Amino acid sequence: MSHSNFRIAKSAMGPATVSMAALLTCMIAAPAMAQDRAGVAAPQGAQQSANDSDIVVTGSRIKASGYTAPTPTTVIDSGAIEANAQPNIFTTIAQLPSLQGSSGTAVNTFSTSSGQQGLSSFSLRGVGAIRTLTLLDGQRVVGANVTGVPDISLFPQLLVQRVDVVNGGASASYGSDAVGGVVNFITDTRFKGFKGNVQGGISRYSDNEQFLVQLAAGTSFLDDRAHLVVSGEYADEKGVGGGDFGIGLAGGRDWFKQTSLIDRGAVNDGSPRFVLRDYAQAYNYTKYGLITSGPLQGTAFDQNGNPFQFNYGSGGVPARDGTSNVRNCFPGFCLGGDLSGNVDAGRTLQSAIKRVNSYARLGYDFADNDELYFTFNFGQVKTHNTPVGGMNKPGLTIQCANPFVPASIKTACATAGITSFGYGTSNAALGNTRVDTDRRQYRGVIGAKGAFNLLGTEWSYDNYFEHGVNFTAIDVSNILLTNRFNDAINATTLNGSIVCASATARANGCQPLNIFGGNPSAGALSYIMPENGPFQRTRQTQDVVSVNFSGSPVELWAGPLSIAFGAEYRHEFYKVRADAYGMGSNFAPNTADYPFDPTLLPGGNNWYAGNYKSGGGAYGVKEAFFEADLPIINSDALGKANINGAVRVTDYSTSGTIWAWKVGGTWNLPVDGFRLRGVTSKDVRAPNLSELFAAPVTTTLPNFFDPFTGRNVLAIQNSIGNANLRPETARNTTAGIAFSGASWLPGFSASFDYYKIKIKDVISSLGAGDIVNLCFQNVRPETCSAFNLNNQQGPNFINVQAFNLASIDTSGFDIEASYQWQRPLGLPGSLTLRGLATHVSKFVTDSGLIGTIPVDSAGANLGNTPDWKFLAIQSYENDKFSLMVQERWFSDGVLGHQYVVCQPGSCPASTNNHPTIDQNFMPGAFYVDIGGTYNITPQVTAYFKVDNLLDRDPAKSPYFVNPNLYDVIGRMYRAGVRFKF
Repeated sequence: MSHSNFRIAKSAMGPATVSMAALLTCMIAAPAMAQDRAGVAAPQGAQQSANDSDIVVTGSRIKASGYTAPTPTTVIDSGAIEANAQPNIFTTIAQLPSLQGSSGTAVNTFSTSSGQQGLSSFSLRGVGAIRTLTLLDGQRVVGANVTGVPDISLFPQLLVQRVDVVNGGASASYGSDAVGGVVNFITDTRFKGFKGNVQGGISRYSDNEQFLVQLAAGTSFLDDRAHLVVSGEYADEKGVGGGDFGIGLAGGRDWFKQTSLIDRGAVNDGSPRFVLRDYAQAYNYTKYGLITSGPLQGTAFDQNGNPFQFNYGSGGVPARDGTSNVRNCFPGFCLGGDLSGNVDAGRTLQSAIKRVNSYARLGYDFADNDELYFTFNFGQVKTHNTPVGGMNKPGLTIQCANPFVPASIKTACATAGITSFGYGTSNAALGNTRVDTDRRQYRGVIGAKGAFNLLGTEWSYDNYFEHGVNFTAIDVSNILLTNRFNDAINATTLNGSIVCASATARANGCQPLNIFGGNPSAGALSYIMPENGPFQRTRQTQDVVSVNFSGSPVELWAGPLSIAFGAEYRHEFYKVRADAYGMGSNFAPNTADYPFDPTLLPGGNNWYAGNYKSGGGAYGVKEAFFEADLPIINSDALGKANINGAVRVTDYSTSGTIWAWKVGGTWNLPVDGFRLRGVTSKDVRAPNLSELFAAPVTTTLPNFFDPFTGRNVLAIQNSIGNANLRPETARNTTAGIAFSGASWLPGFSASFDYYKIKIKDVISSLGAGDIVNLCFQNVRPETCSAFNLNNQQGPNFINVQAFNLASIDTSGFDIEASYQWQRPLGLPGSLTLRGLATHVSKFVTDSGLIGTIPVDSAGANLGNTPDWKFLAIQSYENDKFSLMVQERWFSDGVLGHQYVVCQPGSCPASTNNHPTIDQNFMPGAFYVDIGGTYNITPQVTAYFKVDNLLDRDPAKSPYFVNPNLYDVIGRMYRAGVRFKF
């Protein structure tokens, strides 16, 4: 079906029809199909703009009729986005098999301090979001986190015309970060009319309620020379909160089995060192308190503080020998028994998120082929999550004389002749911590683009200036101050009243805390968990000036030589401010909200979690690029071929000059429908603001071993950024064959592409011991400047920072195919079948540290890169309705390739690099989604979508669950109405 015929059929169906036929091109590699501009297939199902030819398609800066880029590019059009019916466009794009390790609202929910809760960012090829460049209309977007990655939730989504995904390095064309590839959102800049979308959703567990309203309008005036487009949206996803303590998840989800990978500690007894077990019960704390050592070990307390004998499970018997060991159990864990104190069930499964987006674009055609434009968008995203249930506190010591100790326990202490005992509690009585994140983004762009004639040659240009600001506020509530907690539980009796034993603590407001049971006083809670909890306030700015030109100045034997060239300047800045208790009074003034307290550590790190720091930094980037496409063959006998190359020189204010390049080509074979393509490139990623200028964290190492002297020394550990970091460099290679447009097989397209990425000088953090030992062994001399353990001018110190030490080596291949059948079996309409698959052959990470070996995580389903991942869609549509079935699948895998599987009596000695384990399997998953539309009128369409139709539960995991691969929500129902006038 030709592009022009498609538009005729679409017009006949009415503007409100959801185009299932449009899904023919969705997610099919662009060069595998007929090209009509800048190396990408015309996005069927998307409304065509008058100046579509001016849109730069990701993967190349060249604009030339008939040009085909050698880098595989997947196109997702507006019809496919609508058919997937997600409240956030991020989810639709993240389903592509080549996107591995992207973060969304179900990821980072266990986090308190990362600042990435609810952040929607893409990761291509599993190499991380920091190595995937995300653009809006070919332009950079200010980061929503100090790592520099943007938040897709802040993008204007209703006006997105298509999304181009480049599956390969593109640094030579687009600059730093395009190591795994590029994701480019293209908006409809000439939309006319009024359209909207209203959607609601809920899970089968009656939670994760969702509501979405999107509106957009466009018009032209001043004799059709001025064009105004505006949009706005509001989205509210309630998320899925944590359950209660124990193993009961939110909404009655019953798949959680408290699976744990238990380290037996034995390395050469003939049995596996690690064992994977369900219903693992930690025996050093319980929900409302447990005596964990001494003669009274095994005595637990209920909510009212009444003692009872704890049920350890697996026949566990407390050793009562002065240790916390329990006989008949694994080290640290029993199986079964009383699981009511487990904290994992309390964590959020999916962060709640509220989004508000507004966008406006005003363009003016000051000549027939030239436009001056201005865009502004404001977006705000609020999220919240609970990292885990309670605030687990094992390893406490309680005095028998503590007035809160029940009388029967005091008597037992006297009988046993002890004055104190070990104690552990998950602190269920204190409630759960909550993390609230608020991101606000302001972004403005002013630019000019168009075409001009110079010396008889048509040239196009696209120049712009962008200024973006992102404000991030993180607030943690209901969290304890560790020293205040320790003082509050150490109670005594004074003048007939129960008070804190420390006079200093009493003078600063200490209120005693009854740690036995679940009834703390309001005064104690207010003291250990003040209303003003940890906070962080971050301001990030990005300024970009970019000029780009493209043209075909010379006609050669096989066609025109096309070139593109340009330059860019970028400035990135951030500043972060944190609270005094987390940062430390040494670095922050005394305030009414955070008054000075001598019981707290002046260096900070006083909170149970969320000890944010203050800091800041900035860097500048100057770069220039040149790209050329040289046609070399154009004949009926040999086909049509071209060579494409690009080079970019970049100067970073922090690390100097580096070059990126690419060379590749395409060959349309003389065999009808076949095309070969390939490209190899050097790509770069510069260190981001967080790596260069991390906010400092200071801790004390009282007995640090100095290998130079063989003695233990007192040292200060400073966790800081490293301004001497170099850019990472990558060698990217792709090669493949594509088939489409054959006269003998109309409607069928397919492609196969091999890829290989080798990244060197990967930026990774090191521990204090690694830094010192790498210098001592003269393996990494650059670490020698990071410490001084014989400092005559002040305290000994070790600056813990990132270095360019690690490497990543990954390879695999993509397979994509699509077939469209007009009037199947004589029925009106069309049937479309398509599938995409990615196979990861290897994903080897080498830490660069002494004593470690490279680890291959391909097929390790605890991570992001399963062996196989595919997406398949079958859809039928006619003038009145459409139906779609979608399958998502990834293959079975392992916990990790480093493990040696063996059974008791047959295990070799377990080593750090090759530990033994009793089972090493994680199943894959198969999900089915269905959806459909019904055209109420030519302008109004109703639709529905059901995700995870079979309500497939996630696989058990020793780390709760892996939301990067598995669906943790269950079956989701969505329905809505779209309209367009």
